[in-house]
Amino acid sequence: MRCFIIHMQGDENRAPNVARLLSFLAGAEVMPAVVGRDALAAGAVRLRAGDLHAPRYPFALGPGEIGCFLSHRACWQRIVDENADHALIVEDDMAPDPALWPDVSALIAAHAGPDSYIRLPAKPGEKPAAIVDDRGAARLFLPRVVGLQTVAQVVGRRAAKRLLAASETLDRPVDTFVQMHWITNQPVHTIWPGGVRELTGELGGSTIQNKSRAGGRLRREVCRAYYRAQVARRPQRP
Repeated sequence: MRCFIIHMQGDENRAPNVARLLSFLAGAEVMPAVVGRDALAAGAVRLRAGDLHAPRYPFALGPGEIGCFLSHRACWQRIVDENADHALIVEDDMAPDPALWPDVSALIAAHAGPDSYIRLPAKPGEKPAAIVDDRGAARLFLPRVVGLQTVAQVVGRRAAKRLLAASETLDRPVDTFVQMHWITNQPVHTIWPGGVRELTGELGGSTIQNKSRAGGRLRREVCRAYYRAQVARRPQRP
């Protein structure tokens, strides 16, 4: 299976983990991460202020979030250009769990195809709308509400085309965009346990910084809770 590891060139903190991923994941290659500030300066991205789709996204996109989204779009485009059936896309702070990975890999091998988008989350939280299959400790299911974060996912060729078509203009982060199955017409499945850990803290923290003043934190939390409630009103159904 093709595998793309999104990595910011020159990031010495994460380079050793990338080397481990290249050794562990067969067929993996490094996909250079897009620098959001450079893309903005070059006019290489079309943006809207959270109002392209409903529900409205209440926060402005930062350069790091823009770069992250464009990096995933670049992977989707590679899948399409190479006419790959599907590919694994991981971020450079992902660490596979060797004990769980065989079960996760077996589910991927049995179910991944051109129309797939299968999340391998590092954290639990999604509630199943329908169970598809299980292998050992791992279970493949359709979540009612798609979870956040994009540490690892399997994306099929036709799924990539749908996501690319729906994201020519950006108005929210990539994980929030993927939640919107009612916009992308792309079902999103999950394998849990996903067989992965997220090493963000161990590797120097997030590359996406969203700092806010203390006085604005309460407002952000209120807006975030309202937005999530609106998303929850649009569940996936079997």
